[in-house]
Amino acid sequence: MKKSTLLIALVLLAVGGSLLHYRIHNFMVPDKLHSGTFIFDGTKFLATLLCAVDVILVTILFTSRKTAVYGYLLNGLLVIYGTVLMAHFSIAEMVVKAIPPDAMLVKSTLPDIGIAWADFFVGKALYDLYTKGPG
Repeated sequence: MKKSTLLIALVLLAVGGSLLHYRIHNFMVPDKLHSGTFIFDGTKFLATLLCAVDVILVTILFTSRKTAVYGYLLNGLLVIYGTVLMAHFSIAEMVVKAIPPDAMLVKSTLPDIGIAWADFFVGKALYDLYTKGPG
């Protein structure tokens, strides 16, 4: 497989994950006291910023053989961090809302975690191409 194909896949997974994340966790939340106005939520912005780091910085780092190792490392850290946070908040929400066990997989962040890990493994394949060559 070509490096450019894997790089495009990496970018598309990161952009798709970021857009999905922004749709679910928009950092401009409606103000409950003043209808029609929005308030900046710094916590959700930080999470969106980490997605932007994946889209921009990880992509830039993976464009060069010299910096691919840093892209691989940063990509892995973001995926692990995202997995832990998504799983934590998903479990916490399920407990609070008393979601039945048969609906837990569908209503959890497991599909989102799967997207994050797919992003990681595409990055790993790209890193392997840089270090070991095709094959």
